[in-house]
Amino acid sequence: MKASDLFVKCLEAEGIEFIFGVPGEENADFMRSLDGSDKIRFILTRHEQGAAFMAEVYGRLTGNPAGCLGTLGPGATNLITGVADANMDRAPMLVLTGQGDSERQHKESHQIMDVVSMFRPVTKWAQSILHPDNIPEIVRKAVRIARTEKPGACHIELAEDIAKRFASTKPIEPRRYRRPVPDDKVMDRAFEALKTARRPVILAGNGCIRKRASRQLRAFCEKTGIGVISTFMAKGAVDMDSDFCLYTIGLQAKDLVVCTIDAADLVITLGYDMVEYHPRLWNPDSNKRIIHMDFLPAEIDENYRMEVEVVGDLAHALWMLNERVDAFTRAGGEFGFDLSQQAAVRREMQAEFEEYKDDDAVGAIKPQKALWDARQVLGRKDILLSDVGAHKMWIARHYHCNVPSTCLIPNGFCSMGFAFPGAIAAHLVHPDRRILAVCGDGGFLMNVQEMETARRLDAKITVMV
Repeated sequence: MKASDLFVKCLEAEGIEFIFGVPGEENADFMRSLDGSDKIRFILTRHEQGAAFMAEVYGRLTGNPAGCLGTLGPGATNLITGVADANMDRAPMLVLTGQGDSERQHKESHQIMDVVSMFRPVTKWAQSILHPDNIPEIVRKAVRIARTEKPGACHIELAEDIAKRFASTKPIEPRRYRRPVPDDKVMDRAFEALKTARRPVILAGNGCIRKRASRQLRAFCEKTGIGVISTFMAKGAVDMDSDFCLYTIGLQAKDLVVCTIDAADLVITLGYDMVEYHPRLWNPDSNKRIIHMDFLPAEIDENYRMEVEVVGDLAHALWMLNERVDAFTRAGGEFGFDLSQQAAVRREMQAEFEEYKDDDAVGAIKPQKALWDARQVLGRKDILLSDVGAHKMWIARHYHCNVPSTCLIPNGFCSMGFAFPGAIAAHLVHPDRRILAVCGDGGFLMNVQEMETARRLDAKITVMV
């Protein structure tokens, strides 16, 4: 089989549905092979950055990687901002780039640069295909790494002469595996710490938007009444209408929600990434008791000193915790929690959200009013995407969700230009939902050329600038 045909067959075997991008001469054989696929849809974009943001949003909404494609040299460099954004915000993605003939890569030559080395700092793995027979292994490895918690981007480079050669290998059938689960003894320690707490609070991060994790988190809150503060990326992990939803943390300035952590004697962090909201902002004295529960061990940080660290599949860890809560209450045990301060914070936040809902003053529209109206118009499963700028902080504080992945905010690499192309991808994933992108003028103009892509795809999206 021709190498470029084998590459496409391997992507098909992995269940890849979309590749977004701008091809060039060095991708020609790959594009011809892709044209023969009835399983993968190629979306031509008007800039490689738009392609990367579309692939990122597809990954965030589905949990599966899409591809973003560029040619060599400047095509590859145009991808990198969106790739870095996806990688830091834990979105699975495949980055596919062309490259010049391998006979001229070792010397000064037209558009030749070390693309793989350029992508290594902003991906989980980056690799050039050096022999056609290695394509199945490289694709299988890239997809597995991209999907593995914490998800991220993986880069594959295919040189034009390698793409033309013939391979003797076949696609490798994907094999899924169950993630490791926490040890019972460490979960017992976590539960003992919980029982001794008086004012515990949950800080939910990016990992909590996984469907199984969100279900188990909601069950835990219903059993215990403990309030949940979400990072920007964890919106919807618990329902905004639930009494235990304490809304969002992440503003640099002191806010009402931070007062809940100030008052807490135990902070349970779930799927929390430090890049979302640094511990020095909520634990400046490094004196909080912390239970860390996540897929991976925690980043080492002066202000994040854990009493208990629970490492393993987050949904299963929460299930184990729920089992212990049930056994404790069946035996007549009672938690001595005082959650009155959390209830007061929720009431004060709700009053703030409603303050300007009926504002009809002539002149400038207040951000609070605009977001109140947007929330009333959008349904439970409709999707809002925020670009980066001052408006992002208003959205973070004033726009809340009933279900996960219905408010997408870039919060790690935090790149402008995300929302508009991302909205096009959201439409492709959920054509039955209403999609709203909220952009500043600068962020909108960064990828305004994708207006043509949206029109060509007949994307039913709305953009608020």
